[in-house]
Amino acid sequence: MTLARIRRAQQADISALVDLSEQKRLQYQAYQPTFWRKAEDSRTKQHAYFEHLLAHESTLILLHEDGSRIDGFVIASIVKAPPVYDPRGLVCSVDDYCVAEGDLWQGVGLSLLDEVKQEAKQRNCVLVVVVCGHQDTLNAIC
Repeated sequence: MTLARIRRAQQADISALVDLSEQKRLQYQAYQPTFWRKAEDSRTKQHAYFEHLLAHESTLILLHEDGSRIDGFVIASIVKAPPVYDPRGLVCSVDDYCVAEGDLWQGVGLSLLDEVKQEAKQRNCVLVVVVCGHQDTLNAIC
């Protein structure tokens, strides 16, 4: 029996993360076909972007792995808040957040978010912001 776990993403995981992103991209495209239109070369561009993010210390990429299957991930950046806001500290901004299937949000999705919140606290963040599509609230935890 294999145990599910959360761990930091590595270079070898990027293709699986892009696969999950492609599923999410198709879902978002159905929400709003103009704004969220999937580019023909989205897979190639996102693969390169994720490789770029792995190199940044201020970016946290965590994944949930159940056996040998990656079934969710979250990407968070530790940033300063825009000057018009004053949360009195650093902000953890989550912009990429996916699970393989909708019913995994309550387990996998919440576990990933909890781990991000713990990491954000360790990095002295005072706030965690999750960016998501407006219809995610119907099916997810955003």
